Amino acid sequence: MFRSLIRTALFAAIAVSPAAFAADKPTIVLVHGAFADSSSWNGVIGQLHKDGYTVVAAPNELRSVKTDAAEVATLVASIKTPVVLVGHSYGGSVISEAAEGHDNVRALVYVSAFSPEAGETAAGLSGKFPGSTLGPTLAPPVPLSTGGNDLYIQQDKFPLQFAADVPAKDAALMAAGQRPITDAALNEAETTPAWTHVPSWHIYGDADKNIPPKVLAWMADRAKSKKTVVIKGASHVVMVSHPTDVAKLIEAAAKGD
Repeated sequence: MFRSLIRTALFAAIAVSPAAFAADKPTIVLVHGAFADSSSWNGVIGQLHKDGYTVVAAPNELRSVKTDAAEVATLVASIKTPVVLVGHSYGGSVISEAAEGHDNVRALVYVSAFSPEAGETAAGLSGKFPGSTLGPTLAPPVPLSTGGNDLYIQQDKFPLQFAADVPAKDAALMAAGQRPITDAALNEAETTPAWTHVPSWHIYGDADKNIPPKVLAWMADRAKSKKTVVIKGASHVVMVSHPTDVAKLIEAAAKGD
């Protein structure tokens, strides 16, 4: 009798273990944007893990929309569960292209992110409405041996421009560790945006200085966003300053809410 009770308790524990819980949920694939890296998702990942989701923070080389999307698409194709693709900033251009042709992508989540139509570029969209102050904060371009240039934000201007609502100490670390993007990537046209037929969710801050909030609102409306969340006072890195809000929206997308 005692052994039977122990076996029953063990089976119950296995049934509600995080691994078993995650098996019933889509995998969340996170794609960082320009001037950031995968660590920008740390707060969001912690919340998603707590709620039983499997998460992959995909590498994003920030070289070109075509090649970056191809790398993410390869990762998505290797995942056997349904997928929620999440992109920040330029990462939105990447996920829009990467999701095309992959039936396991059930939802797209745009976090202060571009959702370009075919033929549109990140650079062009950022200037569609006034408000972006990114240009004057960029450091002198770094020439690449393969041609073109890498772009960085000047470290002393990074906190106010990119992460104004992040503690100064953390923003300084982000500035030092920022990943550069090529000028070609920001000026490369989208070809096959999946948001035209895959449901999308959008979240951004109304104090974004990289992509004007008016542009982000316009893109969300155009994509017929299932739900759009605007965080008052949030900077471009809303996933760093408000990870719980971002995680909640991702979970809503995972459930189709």
